[in-house]
Amino acid sequence: MSFSIGRVQWENAAPLLKNVREKVFVCERRIPKRIEFDKKDRYAFHLLVCDDVTQEPIGTGRILATGEISRIAVLKPYRKSNVDHSIMQSLLAIAKDLSLDEVFIYSPLEKVEYFRRFNFISAGAVFMEAGMPRQRMQCSLDSIKSAKYYLSH
Repeated sequence: MSFSIGRVQWENAAPLLKNVREKVFVCERRIPKRIEFDKKDRYAFHLLVCDDVTQEPIGTGRILATGEISRIAVLKPYRKSNVDHSIMQSLLAIAKDLSLDEVFIYSPLEKVEYFRRFNFISAGAVFMEAGMPRQRMQCSLDSIKSAKYYLSH
């Protein structure tokens, strides 16, 4: 399975980004729409992943200029294709382009180990958000290998 990742602007790609995020977060994870779609979308750097054969959107993620990574979503049929890993690498590449020193994410507890694989460490106490326990995790960009990441796969 092949896919492409590209940076998109919210104004141009909102329907495609919303489609993926609604299926993953609103339908599967039962997060209310009013929480899922926030004002930060307008200011974030977004990634859109599309299946190379069907050209359909299959994944997304965003990063803010503050270093906050969020809204990483991959449609269920594509979750075993390492799409999430490519999204994460691409978001970290954007962080480097922005000359950020550090990035952070508010991780669901069940994903803490996943983010540790990218050298994220836990920071602070567990808290509740949208009815889910979360852990703030942060990562110094110096701790990430200086490999080149490209926005296509």
